[in-house]
Amino acid sequence: MLVSASAVNDSYDGIAGFVISATNISERKQVEEQLIRSNEKLKKSLNDAVNTMTKMVELRDPYTSGHQRRVTDLAVAMAKHMDIDADMLDLLRMAATIHDIGKIYVPSEILSKPGKLSDIEYRMLQTHPQGGYDIAKSMDFHCSVADTVLQHHERLDGSGYPKGSKEAEILQEAKILAVADIVEAMASHRPYRPALGIDKALEEIWQNKGSLYDCDSVDACLELFNQKNYMFV
Repeated sequence: MLVSASAVNDSYDGIAGFVISATNISERKQVEEQLIRSNEKLKKSLNDAVNTMTKMVELRDPYTSGHQRRVTDLAVAMAKHMDIDADMLDLLRMAATIHDIGKIYVPSEILSKPGKLSDIEYRMLQTHPQGGYDIAKSMDFHCSVADTVLQHHERLDGSGYPKGSKEAEILQEAKILAVADIVEAMASHRPYRPALGIDKALEEIWQNKGSLYDCDSVDACLELFNQKNYMFV
């Protein structure tokens, strides 16, 4: 039996002493432990579902195999460098892990097409953030996870997609993810072009810092690669 005890200094008719009370808290502790175990099981189930969906996307799009993992690693490293609080960091990690999950709705022949996409094909590809948002919402993710997935191709000047959101409308997590995503994509091979290399990728975010990409996110990314010897693995 677990007992919670407390003592209060008291006096009566000139006699001083303590009043001690004890409460059986065994049942409360059992309920708390059950809630902890239940939350752990739910978290594991959610992580398993996320990992399964990620593998499904990569099976359909082998040219970007590992892309979501590498983007997640970079986005998390950037966020830590920016001293983002722990709760936001966890939500960013989850969003980055599934940010391209909406590609499951895009025909595989478009994802792996070796040449330039037609306008219609490109518009179909641009639907994947909305598709990812819909999946995240249906799985009851935290709202900022779904919104970050939706906004990871938005740009500060409103030239991004799918909604053309501008700077103040874009979540901080999405701004970080956008930079990590473009750097990894440019540095890696794609069906329609060879890898451009990390130098070109860093040049892209530097040249468009403050116009397309968030300044703090760009600075964090550049510092990781140029000063901290960060590398994709």
